[in-house]
Amino acid sequence: MITTQHLWNQYAADIKHFILSKVKDDVVSDDLLQETFIKAHTKLKTLKDPEKVKSWLFSIARYTVIDYFRKRDIVLETNSNEKITFDDYEMDHTEADCLRGILSHLPKKYRDPLFLSDIKGMKQTQVSEQLQLPLATVKSQIQRGRKLIAKGFMDCCDYKMNANGFLVGELKQKADCKVCK
Repeated sequence: MITTQHLWNQYAADIKHFILSKVKDDVVSDDLLQETFIKAHTKLKTLKDPEKVKSWLFSIARYTVIDYFRKRDIVLETNSNEKITFDDYEMDHTEADCLRGILSHLPKKYRDPLFLSDIKGMKQTQVSEQLQLPLATVKSQIQRGRKLIAKGFMDCCDYKMNANGFLVGELKQKADCKVCK
C-alpha cells in the first residue's frame, strides 16, 4: 500500500523543482507543493496503477499550478511560445478543492501540525520537536484541526456526521459550495 508519507519522501523534491520552474517563487512553490500533496492524499485511493504514481503526482502538481495561475488571472507561456489564459479554464469541483479552502481558513496553529502529521506522515513526537511545542499541545491541535476540517465539510457542502463518526454526503456544485465559490 502506497502512503502519502512514502510519496512525500520519494517525490517531494522533484515535484517542488517542477513547481518552482513554473512559478519562480520559492514561497509560492512551497504552498503549491503542500496543496499538491493534500490533493494526492485525498485522492490516493483513486490511483488505479501504482506503476504510474510519479506521472499521477506530476499531473496533480501541473493542475495545481494551472489553478494558481487561473485564480490570479495570469498568462502562462509554454515551451512552444503558446500562451494560456485561465479566465475560461474550468476545473472540476473536487473534495480537494473544498479541503484546500477549509485548510486555508484553519488557524496556522492547527494547519501546521496537521500538515506535518497527516500529510508528511511525521510522528506526533517529531511534530512536537519540530514545532517546539509540548506533545500534549500538538496532539490537541491535531485533534482540534481534524474536527475543524470535518466541520468545514459540513458547513461547505452540507455533509453530515453519521452514527459511526464518518462524514457522509454529496459534493455540491462549485457554484453552490460555500468555501470554493
